[in-house]
Amino acid sequence: MAKVGTMALDGGDPRLADKESQLGGQGIVAYTRPQMRALHDPSISFEEYYYFAQQTRAEEEEHHLSSSGQTRGIFSTIFPSRSGNRVEEDSEEKHRGSSMPNVNTSDPNSRASVTDQEWTNASRAVRTATAGAVFYLITTDILGPFGLPYAFATTGWGPGVALYTVFGFMAGVSGWLLWQLFLGLDSYQYPVKNYGDLAFRLYGQWARYLFNILQSIQLICSVALIIISNGEALSEAVKFKLCYAVCCLVWGIAGFFIGQIRTLQKFGWLANAAVWINLLVMFITMGVAAHSPPLYSAAGSSAGYGVNPALVTADANGVFPPIQHTAGLPDPSNFGASVNGLMQAVYGYGGAMIFTEFMSEMKHPHDFLKAMWGAQFFIYVCYMLYGLFMYGYQGQYLQNPSYLGISPYAWQTVGNVLAMVSALIAAALYGNIGVKVLYNNIAVELFRAPPLTESRAKWAWVAIVPVYWSVAFVIGAAIPDFSGFTAIVSAVCILQFTYTFPPFLHLLFNIKKNALRSGEGFDPATGNIVLHDTGIRRMRRGFMAGNWYLNVWNIIYFLGALATAGLGIWAAVENLIVLYAIPELNALSCTSPLDVSG
Repeated sequence: MAKVGTMALDGGDPRLADKESQLGGQGIVAYTRPQMRALHDPSISFEEYYYFAQQTRAEEEEHHLSSSGQTRGIFSTIFPSRSGNRVEEDSEEKHRGSSMPNVNTSDPNSRASVTDQEWTNASRAVRTATAGAVFYLITTDILGPFGLPYAFATTGWGPGVALYTVFGFMAGVSGWLLWQLFLGLDSYQYPVKNYGDLAFRLYGQWARYLFNILQSIQLICSVALIIISNGEALSEAVKFKLCYAVCCLVWGIAGFFIGQIRTLQKFGWLANAAVWINLLVMFITMGVAAHSPPLYSAAGSSAGYGVNPALVTADANGVFPPIQHTAGLPDPSNFGASVNGLMQAVYGYGGAMIFTEFMSEMKHPHDFLKAMWGAQFFIYVCYMLYGLFMYGYQGQYLQNPSYLGISPYAWQTVGNVLAMVSALIAAALYGNIGVKVLYNNIAVELFRAPPLTESRAKWAWVAIVPVYWSVAFVIGAAIPDFSGFTAIVSAVCILQFTYTFPPFLHLLFNIKKNALRSGEGFDPATGNIVLHDTGIRRMRRGFMAGNWYLNVWNIIYFLGALATAGLGIWAAVENLIVLYAIPELNALSCTSPLDVSG
């Protein structure tokens, strides 16, 4: 039997001196407490993360049952009673105990004065979000419902329904994989704060850097997309009398203020409102589309134009082709356009990128699965019905976002105003997570800035948010085509976080977990890691032990997702090459892309 000890230096903590002297005669170095470790310490083993994660889950379950008295179903999780919330909040206050002293926990020297109880209490204190809040946060996605009609117009009835169904189910599977990863790696001692932390604890620093870079790109691009879509909506609402650059700039500045919300729990009521606003916009556009023609004047930016310009080009008499539908692909010869359309549908399931952040702020992460499946079902049913309905009435003339394509000005303005409010809330959510990723991985880790849980970090947040939104505006302003932008972001980022990365991470997690035998694992008394074997033999045994079929599935899923991402990137790049070859309008000009009067 091999006994592997993974010990770290104690960093000069005087309170470990007694323990060191007691164990010195046995040749054992005292175990370094979690609060004395570096924020991303490569010497911490999987077995230690897993040990504390199991301890934390047991404590959470005991506390959850004692505060609520019973487990909750999906309905009560999403719509909890007020009395139940008050009981749980009162119990939570008693459970937290002593508070964290006023120290900068980013500085190892300052952390030396923090006790074990204070360290775990500090971790508990930031976990305030409920499953109901998470349900609304997941469904707060402006680009999902209003991009799906465009996707159907470029793929046709059959392929559109089939692919959206498959993507929806697999997004739920990915959510389940991420949930298992979080429950197995997160703890009060070593909290998981973002997607990159999961990668680090399984594959190391290189994976964490890759994940954080891609996540930062996706988040800031999502904010940029919403700034541009809101700018287009505002320019249409004011009948193009206001400079388009100003229309976009207005939303960038609005983000300076709404972006000051720091905790996800405070986003709960805003996310709730955004969901119902989205539904209202969907009902309005469906009703108007059923009783009025499409916005023919904007045919140049429609789905049909991307597939084949002849589908939406007026004849010599100014008469546009009739609305058309196809059972299969509208133009098999232009396969890239259909793939680009599919990338718009992928946006509806892009929330997996921030699932880890949601779970990291939940009081009871075990309930995340109920909220996630509820949200995925809601997204699938509502988005699918909306997409099919709009495609049925507007065909190849559909716009992206779809509410820009209804012709009566009065209803067009109502839809635009409501959609702009909902989109701003979604952008604020993306910006919130984006700033946290950058702050935690740059300011805290490299410059030892105080964590966001401390009051001193409030002023840093106030200063960073305007810079973040300004950069998002510049990025969005440089992109000549909204649908082309969403396609490249979907292929490069969203597909990876929702479909490629979850099985990639879960494969190694499952192998390491299944390889643990009785008598193996982390010893909290000494910090030793006891393993009976190592290397290829252990990996092979872990792969074949227990649910080996899940490991096989993860490999197939990973390779399939990677191939789909490659196809999406190819189609998006080909599309952008064509777009950049032709002078196009952007947010740095005064003319709106929707204004064809000139």
